[in-house]
Order: sequence, then C-alpha cells, then structure tokens
Amino acid sequence: MVDFSLRRRGVLSELRDGRLSLREVCDADVYLQRAAGFHGVATETLCPVCRKENLTEVSWVFGDDLGPASGSARGEEEITQLALTHDAFTVHVVEVCRSCSWNHLVESYEVGLPEGSGRRVRRAARELRRRG
Repeated sequence: MVDFSLRRRGVLSELRDGRLSLREVCDADVYLQRAAGFHGVATETLCPVCRKENLTEVSWVFGDDLGPASGSARGEEEITQLALTHDAFTVHVVEVCRSCSWNHLVESYEVGLPEGSGRRVRRAARELRRRG
C-alpha cells in the first residue's frame, strides 16, 4: 500500500502559502463528482479547503485482467468480488469534496489473484480447449 498523506500535506501547504491556486487544487471533473455520488464512501474528514462538508472517498480500479472495468469507480463490495476472480489489479482511493471540488489521491493498493489465474486467463484457456 502506498499512502499519499505527505504529498497531500505538501499541496495544502502550497495552497496556504499562495504557490498554488484554488483552481489548481479544486479541479474534480464531473466524472469524479458523479462517482462520489454513486460509489463514494462518506468520511469523517472535513474538507481542508472549503470546510463546508466532509470528504467522500472514491475507489478506482486499474488492471489488464479487468477488461472494460479497468479505469472505473467501484464500491467496496464490487472490489472484493473483482479481487476473487481477477488477476492482481490496483485500487486508487481519491478523496473529493462535492462542494468545492477539492480532490487528492489518498492511497493506492493492490488486490486480486496471483498473476495468470484470473478470469481472462481461464476464459482464454477454455477457448483453446474448445478449439483444440
């Protein structure tokens, strides 16, 4: 697991010191905002920028074995199910404020089956057996 809290503190420090603008750090796009509404998990952490509401964490999955699911936001249960059937993939957790659009990568971790035992590999092997 990789924790990005040091980088987060640095960005907030640069914002306070005027080296970064609000526009540079409060730039969550519409897809991230929508994902926060559908797949996000509310936290107890108040937005460090606007202090209007608590942050929401959104998990994004990335991996070759995931096929079209790669690059999409997923809930915790979905990630657990994907991890039981697919080769190892990476999960990026992003915090987002739905009021001011602050967003930052919080952590990244890997889950899933050992390389070569995921769904795509098994599907390809079945296809070869059928043809052979």
